[in-house]
Amino acid sequence: MKIISYNVNGIRAAINKGWIDWLEATQADIVCLQEIKATPDQIADIQQIADLGYHHFWYPAQKKGYSGTAILTKTQPNHVEYGCGIEAYDNEGRIIRADFDTFSVISAYFPSGSSGDERQAFKYQFLDDFEIYAGQLRTTFPNLLICGDYNICHRAIDIHNPKSNANSSGFLPEEREWMEKFINSGYIDTFRHLNPDPHHYTWWSYRAGARAKNLGWRIDYHLLSDTMEDKIKRATILPEAKHSDHCPILLELYP
Repeated sequence: MKIISYNVNGIRAAINKGWIDWLEATQADIVCLQEIKATPDQIADIQQIADLGYHHFWYPAQKKGYSGTAILTKTQPNHVEYGCGIEAYDNEGRIIRADFDTFSVISAYFPSGSSGDERQAFKYQFLDDFEIYAGQLRTTFPNLLICGDYNICHRAIDIHNPKSNANSSGFLPEEREWMEKFINSGYIDTFRHLNPDPHHYTWWSYRAGARAKNLGWRIDYHLLSDTMEDKIKRATILPEAKHSDHCPILLELYP
């Protein structure tokens, strides 16, 4: 089973850059999207997604052109849950979940705190609430895959210049400590599980040719319940896909 997570930074813009042809070529079974920045009725090519065999579920933010998540899947889910029940996050379309026979998949778009103290405080509150939400969820759905843009670099290996970014949102000590604690509560960072080497990133600034120089951050993750460790076949990053300032990440699971 191939599962892709991709912050597309606007699904309409990504489609204009050939994203649907790319999607067809991936032959992915499940695709989790973040930062869709559109409602389904605004996506002119949405039928093409269905024509590729995907059931598609969209959870846009109430604010137009902002945030939002989606799940595309070739297997009809048993249930799709929109939101986590907390209005502040659900208004921004940050969490959508699809339940299947043997596991559940979340597409999550964690807040960024880079715009200032108010949003950084919002991010910290989200982290606290998400930890509780996921913990409660695992009592019912122990096999959980949380895909998405976490807006956090876990360790120094996950960022191109840890020293100069020591005070940057996304690499703050409190954020990194949360990530460590969350993973240790029963998850596997599937990419690091199989890939211990440096210089692998999933997001690059549009400034100063950062992507061409590979001056990036690894902030997109497939975190998998440790109960499914024996299912991990392959985990990789796909930097050649250039529809966004992020690139997609791929996880393959054994049946």
